[in-house]
Amino acid sequence: MTSEPSDRPLPFVGLLMFIAARDVETRVTAAMRRAGIDDITLAQARVAARIGPNGTRLRDLADQAQVTKQTATALVDRLEAAGWVERVADPSDGRARLVRLTAKAAALMPVARAEEARIERDWEAHLGPRRMRELRESLMLLREITDPYRDDV
Repeated sequence: MTSEPSDRPLPFVGLLMFIAARDVETRVTAAMRRAGIDDITLAQARVAARIGPNGTRLRDLADQAQVTKQTATALVDRLEAAGWVERVADPSDGRARLVRLTAKAAALMPVARAEEARIERDWEAHLGPRRMRELRESLMLLREITDPYRDDV
Protein backbone atom coordinates (compact mmCIF):
# COMPACT_ATOMS: atom_id res chain seq x y z
CA MET A 1 0.00 0.00 0.00
CA THR A 2 1.55 3.30 -1.05
CA SER A 3 0.69 6.74 0.15
CA GLU A 4 -0.11 9.56 -2.17
CA PRO A 5 1.48 12.92 -1.41
CA SER A 6 -0.93 15.11 0.47
CA ASP A 7 -1.19 18.62 1.76
CA ARG A 8 -2.60 17.23 5.00
CA PRO A 9 -0.16 16.78 7.86
CA LEU A 10 0.73 13.23 8.87
CA PRO A 11 -1.21 11.91 11.85
CA PHE A 12 0.52 12.13 15.23
CA VAL A 13 2.48 8.92 15.83
CA GLY A 14 0.88 8.57 19.29
CA LEU A 15 -2.56 8.46 17.65
CA LEU A 16 -1.36 5.82 15.20
CA MET A 17 -0.04 3.67 18.08
CA PHE A 18 -3.33 4.12 19.95
CA ILE A 19 -5.33 3.00 16.91
CA ALA A 20 -3.18 -0.14 16.58
CA ALA A 21 -3.41 -0.86 20.33
CA ARG A 22 -7.18 -0.37 20.29
CA ASP A 23 -7.44 -2.87 17.43
CA VAL A 24 -5.43 -5.40 19.47
CA GLU A 25 -7.81 -4.98 22.43
CA THR A 26 -10.82 -5.35 20.15
CA ARG A 27 -9.49 -8.50 18.52
CA VAL A 28 -8.43 -10.15 21.78
CA THR A 29 -11.78 -9.30 23.39
CA ALA A 30 -13.62 -10.73 20.36
CA ALA A 31 -11.56 -13.93 20.59
CA MET A 32 -12.50 -14.27 24.24
CA ARG A 33 -16.18 -13.78 23.37
CA ARG A 34 -15.93 -16.47 20.67
CA ALA A 35 -14.43 -18.78 23.31
CA GLY A 36 -17.49 -18.18 25.49
CA ILE A 37 -15.89 -15.73 27.91
CA ASP A 38 -18.48 -13.00 28.14
CA ASP A 39 -18.43 -11.91 31.77
CA ILE A 40 -15.42 -9.58 31.57
CA THR A 41 -15.79 -5.99 30.43
CA LEU A 42 -13.04 -4.19 28.54
CA ALA A 43 -12.35 -2.06 31.63
CA GLN A 44 -12.01 -5.18 33.77
CA ALA A 45 -9.74 -6.79 31.16
CA ARG A 46 -7.50 -3.72 31.13
CA VAL A 47 -6.99 -4.02 34.88
CA ALA A 48 -6.62 -7.81 34.82
CA ALA A 49 -3.99 -7.56 32.07
CA ARG A 50 -1.78 -5.63 34.47
CA ILE A 51 -1.74 -8.30 37.17
CA GLY A 52 1.75 -9.72 37.48
CA PRO A 53 2.52 -13.45 37.70
CA ASN A 54 2.88 -13.27 41.50
CA GLY A 55 0.05 -10.80 42.02
CA THR A 56 -0.09 -7.03 42.11
CA ARG A 57 -1.20 -4.56 44.74
CA LEU A 58 -4.44 -2.74 44.03
CA ARG A 59 -2.76 0.68 44.19
CA ASP A 60 -0.27 -0.44 41.52
CA LEU A 61 -3.09 -1.77 39.32
CA ALA A 62 -4.86 1.58 39.60
CA ASP A 63 -1.67 3.47 38.73
CA GLN A 64 -0.86 1.25 35.76
CA ALA A 65 -4.42 1.35 34.42
CA GLN A 66 -4.55 5.10 35.06
CA VAL A 67 -7.76 4.89 37.07
CA THR A 68 -8.60 5.90 40.61
CA LYS A 69 -8.09 3.40 43.40
CA GLN A 70 -11.88 3.39 43.86
CA THR A 71 -12.41 2.47 40.21
CA ALA A 72 -9.77 -0.25 40.38
CA THR A 73 -11.38 -1.60 43.56
CA ALA A 74 -14.80 -1.77 41.89
CA LEU A 75 -13.36 -3.54 38.84
CA VAL A 76 -11.41 -6.02 40.97
CA ASP A 77 -14.51 -6.64 43.11
CA ARG A 78 -16.44 -7.66 39.98
CA LEU A 79 -13.56 -9.79 38.70
CA GLU A 80 -13.34 -11.49 42.09
CA ALA A 81 -17.09 -12.14 42.21
CA ALA A 82 -16.85 -13.80 38.77
CA GLY A 83 -13.92 -15.96 39.91
CA TRP A 84 -11.24 -14.38 37.72
CA VAL A 85 -9.07 -12.97 40.52
CA GLU A 86 -8.48 -13.47 44.21
CA ARG A 87 -7.02 -11.31 46.94
CA VAL A 88 -4.20 -12.87 48.93
CA ALA A 89 -1.77 -11.72 51.62
CA ASP A 90 1.36 -10.02 50.31
CA PRO A 91 4.28 -12.14 51.55
CA SER A 92 6.53 -9.07 51.62
CA ASP A 93 4.11 -7.07 53.81
CA GLY A 94 1.61 -8.82 56.05
CA ARG A 95 -0.65 -5.75 56.10
CA ALA A 96 -0.94 -5.55 52.33
CA ARG A 97 -2.98 -7.65 49.90
CA LEU A 98 -2.19 -8.74 46.37
CA VAL A 99 -4.63 -9.27 43.54
CA ARG A 100 -3.79 -12.52 41.78
CA LEU A 101 -5.27 -14.29 38.76
CA THR A 102 -7.10 -17.53 39.53
CA ALA A 103 -6.77 -20.83 37.70
CA LYS A 104 -9.95 -19.86 35.82
CA ALA A 105 -8.18 -16.76 34.51
CA ALA A 106 -5.01 -18.69 33.69
CA ALA A 107 -7.13 -21.02 31.55
CA LEU A 108 -8.14 -18.13 29.28
CA MET A 109 -4.56 -17.02 28.64
CA PRO A 110 -4.10 -19.43 25.71
CA VAL A 111 -7.08 -17.80 23.99
CA ALA A 112 -5.56 -14.33 24.36
CA ARG A 113 -2.05 -15.50 23.43
CA ALA A 114 -3.32 -17.29 20.31
CA GLU A 115 -5.09 -14.13 19.13
CA GLU A 116 -1.98 -12.05 19.86
CA ALA A 117 0.04 -14.47 17.70
CA ARG A 118 -2.55 -14.12 14.88
CA ILE A 119 -2.32 -10.34 15.14
CA GLU A 120 1.47 -10.43 14.86
CA ARG A 121 1.24 -12.75 11.84
CA ASP A 122 -1.30 -10.44 10.19
CA TRP A 123 0.87 -7.39 10.86
CA GLU A 124 3.97 -9.13 9.54
CA ALA A 125 2.09 -10.24 6.42
CA HIS A 126 1.07 -6.61 5.86
CA LEU A 127 4.37 -4.94 6.77
CA GLY A 128 6.82 -7.63 5.75
CA PRO A 129 9.35 -9.30 8.05
CA ARG A 130 11.90 -6.47 8.00
CA ARG A 131 9.42 -3.72 8.87
CA MET A 132 7.80 -5.88 11.54
CA ARG A 133 11.21 -6.49 13.12
CA GLU A 134 11.98 -2.75 12.92
CA LEU A 135 8.59 -1.91 14.46
CA ARG A 136 9.26 -4.22 17.40
CA GLU A 137 12.80 -2.88 17.84
CA SER A 138 11.58 0.72 17.71
CA LEU A 139 8.82 0.08 20.23
CA MET A 140 11.26 -1.70 22.55
CA LEU A 141 13.54 1.34 22.38
CA LEU A 142 10.62 3.67 23.10
CA ARG A 143 9.64 1.50 26.05
CA GLU A 144 12.94 2.42 27.70
CA ILE A 145 11.75 6.03 28.02
CA THR A 146 7.97 5.61 28.21
CA ASP A 147 7.15 2.58 30.38
CA PRO A 148 7.72 3.02 34.11
CA TYR A 149 6.45 -0.55 34.62
CA ARG A 150 8.70 -2.25 32.06
CA ASP A 151 10.49 -4.26 34.76
CA ASP A 152 7.18 -5.51 36.19
CA VAL A 153 6.09 -7.48 33.12
